[in-house]
Amino acid sequence: MFYLGIDIAKVNHVASLISEDGSILVKAIKFTNSIEGLQKLLDSISNFDTSQIYCAMEATGTYWLSLFSALTDKGFNVSVFNPYQIKSFRGAYNNRKQKNDVIDSILIANFLSFNGTEQTSLPNDDLLALKNLTRYRSNLVDNICKAKTQVTGILDKVFPEYSDLFSDTFSEASKQILLNCPTPNEVVNFNTRKLANLLKKASRGHHSTDKVREVKSLAKNSFGIKFTGDACSFEIKQLVNQIIFLENQAHELEVKIKDIYSKLDNHLQSIPGIGKVTAPTILAEIGDINNFSSPSKLTAFAGLDPSENQSGNKKSSNEKTSKRGSPYLRHALYTAAMVAANNDPIMHDYYIKKRAEGKHHYVALTGVERKLLGIIFHVLKENRDYRPPKLS
Repeated sequence: MFYLGIDIAKVNHVASLISEDGSILVKAIKFTNSIEGLQKLLDSISNFDTSQIYCAMEATGTYWLSLFSALTDKGFNVSVFNPYQIKSFRGAYNNRKQKNDVIDSILIANFLSFNGTEQTSLPNDDLLALKNLTRYRSNLVDNICKAKTQVTGILDKVFPEYSDLFSDTFSEASKQILLNCPTPNEVVNFNTRKLANLLKKASRGHHSTDKVREVKSLAKNSFGIKFTGDACSFEIKQLVNQIIFLENQAHELEVKIKDIYSKLDNHLQSIPGIGKVTAPTILAEIGDINNFSSPSKLTAFAGLDPSENQSGNKKSSNEKTSKRGSPYLRHALYTAAMVAANNDPIMHDYYIKKRAEGKHHYVALTGVERKLLGIIFHVLKENRDYRPPKLS
């Protein structure tokens, strides 16, 4: 039996082959992430019985996917390991904790020989698609928020009173003002009837002439800066158009995510705090629940396990979570925990109990997240709705 360790990178991978006794048979073959690179790798190990070669690599970003797919198509048994597993092994295997492509490829091969050669399987296409789209949605929402923050910052300079006009600065009615006359001087000079018609249509009849008079009154007496008005107006209009475009994209994306999620048989939305936005993200980031043998393994995967700081007999009382794994999963769990702690009696009582013990808000909320993960584990494992325990 032979072990092929592959250090993954964006452009060039490095592979080393070792025997069962740890002898290095092929050292540091550097090959590109391409068809030609794959052929170079295959040629370098062609003198060995390929049916006896087991491969291993780290799940480094998305760069491993193409090579994993190509090797499995060629019939190789390929194991994919979390980079944290390799990092931990490095300390035991390599006392100096040196790191370079050559050392890492041999290290990964040795890790495979010590930890077994279980074939890694990818989630099904729908789960992978859901993971890509929910992550894209998260980034899209971040961009919308950044654009809104920029608009608010400019308005604070040129029209500081504007925030008093609408409960939501980015409501449809408000966006009509920001698109047409975002500075006080432009509002004062804009046709009252035309602006009233725009507001009436955008608000479905809720705002019209009276609102325009209010806007014009504030604009006339605004304490905002008068210089660079044209530049600020141009910037606000550009940003609002960008927000509208991104929001339309987000709506189309939500429809696509809902369509894919509906194909996957699960009961996550029966769990308190988990809704139509967080459920697809949690499912996509966890993937196949059968990869986890216990709730504690799932908790560690999410990076919500305690990260202890211990020296000798002294153990830090200020323990923090390890924060390994997917930040998208942790953010979805945080959002779900916030909702559950406020609305579900069981989760609310647990949160209050932790606060009464002197725990900080975020520490108590992390406890709620862990409880939710335990529920998620059993709901996915047993493929059933959540059944809350009866309150005594």
